[in-house]
This record gives sequence, structure tokens and C-alpha cells, in this order.
Amino acid sequence: MNAYTKIQLQENQKYLELLSQSFPNITTAVGEVVNLKAILNLPKGTEHFLTDIHGEHEAFNHVMQNASGTIKRKVHQELGNTIAFEELEELSTLIYYPEEKIDLIKRERNQESMDNWYKLTIYRLVTVCRAAASKYTRSKVRKALPKDFAYIMEELLQEDEHRFNKKEYYNEIIASLVKLDRAQHFIVEISGVIKRLTIDHLHIIGDVYDRGPGPDVVMDTLMQHHSLDIQWGNHDILWMGAAAGNPSCIANTVRIALRYANMDVIEDGYGINLVPLASFSNRVYRDDPCLDFIPKITEEQHTSDQEIALMAKMHKAIAIIQFKLEETLIDKHPEYHMEKRQLLRCIDFENSTVTVEGVVYPLNDSNFPTLDPNNPYTLTEEEAQVVDRLVYAFLHSERLQKHIHFMYAKGSMYKVFNDNLLFHACVLLNNDGSFKTIRLCGNDYSGKLLMDKFDQMAREAYFGNTNSDHTESDILWFLWCHEDSPLFGKDKMATFERYFIDDKTPHKEHHAPFYILIDDDDILAKKILVEFGVDPEEGHLINGHIPVKTISGESPIRAKGKQLVIDGGFARAYQKTTGIAGYTLVYNSYGLILISHDPFESVEKAIADGVDINSTLSVVEKSTERKRVRDTDNGKALMSQVEDLEMLISAYRKGIIKEKLF
Repeated sequence: MNAYTKIQLQENQKYLELLSQSFPNITTAVGEVVNLKAILNLPKGTEHFLTDIHGEHEAFNHVMQNASGTIKRKVHQELGNTIAFEELEELSTLIYYPEEKIDLIKRERNQESMDNWYKLTIYRLVTVCRAAASKYTRSKVRKALPKDFAYIMEELLQEDEHRFNKKEYYNEIIASLVKLDRAQHFIVEISGVIKRLTIDHLHIIGDVYDRGPGPDVVMDTLMQHHSLDIQWGNHDILWMGAAAGNPSCIANTVRIALRYANMDVIEDGYGINLVPLASFSNRVYRDDPCLDFIPKITEEQHTSDQEIALMAKMHKAIAIIQFKLEETLIDKHPEYHMEKRQLLRCIDFENSTVTVEGVVYPLNDSNFPTLDPNNPYTLTEEEAQVVDRLVYAFLHSERLQKHIHFMYAKGSMYKVFNDNLLFHACVLLNNDGSFKTIRLCGNDYSGKLLMDKFDQMAREAYFGNTNSDHTESDILWFLWCHEDSPLFGKDKMATFERYFIDDKTPHKEHHAPFYILIDDDDILAKKILVEFGVDPEEGHLINGHIPVKTISGESPIRAKGKQLVIDGGFARAYQKTTGIAGYTLVYNSYGLILISHDPFESVEKAIADGVDINSTLSVVEKSTERKRVRDTDNGKALMSQVEDLEMLISAYRKGIIKEKLF
């Protein structure tokens, strides 16, 4: 305990008086110091990192249920020497999907056999749960227990079935659960406790939204999680802008949903009516096959030819509306310097060509019934009505607003957590590796200060968005697609070129200097870590955004191990390019483990046949000494509390603060 002088204690007397209200005497203060110092020596909790989920809710949910294989490894570790491999696999699946697995087992067994299975399974689940709980205090475990079974679970977890005096007591608890027909409910609840205790904290490093069929389902799952943070991705910021009522962001979200035939997300998931757009599209593009706008349909999607034809027309209609809205937005913000992206003005309607960065390209489509050659960026009256109705629907979608509020509450542009710097895409750099300076609101920003400024502006864009022209929310569109957005990291978003120009030359989107410079440069990585207040020797950069093409030999481990890029292709649209179905990262008390996943087949296969995601583990970094709570951010906060309490104890003993005995 530190030796505090009387002067030091008197200088802090006001604070110590307040602290004494919670710890009124030496005994209570000493008790808390003992408790906190003991906690500091527990193993650090396990962190789980996921990124670029892109609405693939089934694969995401499975990875959440199996904790990237952590639960299976724990089951094998605790029971591998006592039961057969097939039973270990069945028990793992049971923990992932307890209700569904029990229903399946019930159909295969009679009641007597089922009762015996319940007893044996509860014994095994308690063993696994006890191991998962061993890293935490009794108080923390108690808070994780479900109300219905809190007392029973605590007794089973704290007792040993082999202890002579408690053996019959322990056995009777389990037997009574079976006799009273509560075994199934108990198994469901203890499986949830195992999953909760296995992962202490979850990191989502951006892009929950777009492409996949269920980003709304992913958001519902995240809102139920006990401890997490989110680093916004460019697709998330787009939906944040749409929820703020920004017309350009809304047009982009609808266009992307139509591109991947995910209208259900907008219509059923968020209750947004697309009938006005459908009616307008069907009328204006009735005789246009819109071949370049046929949506990307997966094998799992059962879509009729008529539905595909309608979606293609809607897709083209909203794309044209988007380009018009974006050109108007660029006019409104000359400080964005995006005039070169006003490509509607570069169309030669007579010759059916477009000039992109000084080069003339033939257009593959010249049917533009809503474009006025003299004012191609002006919405027609009907287009304006469609936009107004979409804006109203997005602003008044209760479920969308709830999800976006959560995205703001738990999210940020970046996060520093336990000596790791987490961000979705990149840090803005110049070609020489220096931090790029951006002028915003009359001031210059770079590095961490720039990220902080963008974070503040993104919040103001949603919560302070009061103008009817949505000027405040335009920054969210900027963060979606501007070359100076750390969420985007490319020189342009070549959407127009990909739709209307067959020559692939102008399709190329060049990566920001960050991606080019950092690959082998651990010095640059350390420089970035220092900028954000992270220990450059212990810390890592962890991000996603650009899928790692494993099939082409790319590695997710870069900058000599200082950077981990964990976007491996959760989105099915990327899996042919990446060769896998996503990376996840686990950081436990022993070190960092990178996991690559094969494509997930289905929940049905997992339950019926025990078909788990095939995952490959790579140890990225192993600690020479097991990390304890004292080595974490939370540990530093606890140590600060210990210092305060020791100061209070000293104040009691020196008579600066009076003890309260009653």
C-alpha cells in the first residue's frame, strides 16, 4: 500500500469524503481492496472479433453460437478423455441450438431413455459450464445466471459431484429437475450461460448491412448481446444516413437491395413501402428489358421471371435517381471537390457516349426517358414524389430507427481496446506515409483528431439533423463514398461506370495509400498505433473492409504481424473471390487466434447431422505469460480504484476522515 502524506490526503479530502459514503469504515474499504486485487489476478476474458457480416445472418448466428469454435474446443478439453468423439460433437451442437437439438432427440427416444439422457447431459453441461465460469468471480457468474434457475445453477457450479458429503445432494438436484419435467428448460438455459461465459466481449468491425438477406436479424441479435462494441463500416454509415432521411443515402440502400434481390430487408424487415417505386419503374421502363440491371440471384432465392423483370426495372430507376441526387448534393458541397463524379453531365446523348476523366467511352444503354439533356441532374416530378415517399418511410420505420440508435450507442469510427486499435477500413495517409490533413468546418484535422471529428460529425448528422434539405446528414454520404473517408479507402466509387460502360478500364477503384504502404511496414503500423495511444510493441491494427483473397495467396496477417485484416468473405458475393467464408479472431488469455471458415451449409444440417462450419485455426501471437485482468483496460481501471481505496484507508487511519460504524 502506498504511503500517503497528510498533505496529500487533505488535498483529496473532498473526494475521499464522497468515497467514504460507499465504504464507511476501514473494514469495508479493506474488503473491497482484497476483492479487487483478487479479480486483477483472474485470467483475462475472451474477446471475439467479427467483421463484414453483410447481412449473412445464418452464418453470423452460427459463428456466434459456436464462438468461432471456442465452445467446441472447451467441450473437447473438459470431456475429451471420458466420452466418445461423436458424443462430444453432439454435445457441442446441443449447446449451439439446444431447443432444436432436444426436439430432434425426443423423436428418436422413448421416455425412459430420454430421462437418462437428460441426467447424463446435465452432468456434462455443468462440467463445461464450470470450466467456462472458472475465469470469473462468483458475483459475475451469478449475474449471468437466468432468474428461473439461478439458485440451482449456482449450487451445481460451486459444488463437486464427487465430494463425499455432497454427492447425494448434487445427484438429487439433477434427478429432481428430470422428475419435475424441467430438464429441457434447464438445458436450454445452461447452454445460454455457457455461450455467455465463453465470450466476455464481442467486437463488430463494421459492415453489418447490405448484400445478404438479413442485416435486420443480425442487428436484433447484437441488441441482445451482453457486451459489445461496433466500429462503423461504410455500409453501416450508408444506412445511418438513410435512417437520417438523406435522399442520396436512401437511393443507394434501395439500389443495393435491388442489386442483390433483397427487397425483403426493406419491405418486410423495415416495413418500407416500395410500391411507389415499383409502379413508377414499371410505367417508365415498361419496354426496357434493363438487362444490365438484372439482380444477382442466389440458388437459395426462389424468384420468378416476372419478379426479376420488375426488380431490374426498379433497379435501373433508382440508380438514375441516385445519380441525379448525388450530382445535386455535390453542387451543394463544393468543399467535397467531387465534380468529376457528376457523370450525367458528361453524357453525349446524340452519340451515346460518356466522358470519364477525359476519356470518351461508348454507353451500353442509351434509354434514359427521365434525363433532360439540358438538366440531366434534375428529378422529374414523378421521381421527386418517389423520393419524398421513400424519405418519409425511412424516417418513420420504427425498427430501423431502433437499430440505428443502437448502432450509434454502441458504435464509433474506431475503438482502442486492450492495446488493439480497431477500425473498419483505413487511416488516411499521404503517399509518403504521413497522416493526411483534411479541412473540415474551417479547421485542419489529421490522424486520431480527424477520426474523432468524423465521429462527432456523424453523430450530429443524425441527432442534430433538423434542416428539411438534409444538409447535416450529407456528411454520412461523404463517409460512404468519398476518397477522404477512412471508412471507404478508395479514390472513387465507380457505380455509374460499372452499370453503363462495358470497357472495364474506368471500373477500377484505386486503394488509398494506407493499403499500399502498410503491407510489410511494421514501422508505419507502430506509428499509427502511437498516434492512437496504443503500445506499439504490444498492440495491433485490426480491420476488415477489403476481402482477403486467400485463394490467390493473400494473407490476413500483414505489417510483420502488427496488422490483422479479418474480412475473409462472410458475404456470399465475395466467397468465389476469397476462397473462404470469412475470418474471425479470438483473443484469450493465451494470445491471438485467427480462424478461417468454410461456407456454412445450414442450421438444419448443423442440428440433424452435426455439420459444423469447418474452421482452421492459426495462432497469431502467443503470450509468454498468461494475460490477467490486470493487463487489460478494465484492469487499469480497477487498479486506479484500488489506489483510491488505499488512500481512503490511510485517511481513516490518520484521522483525516471519520469512520462510520453504524
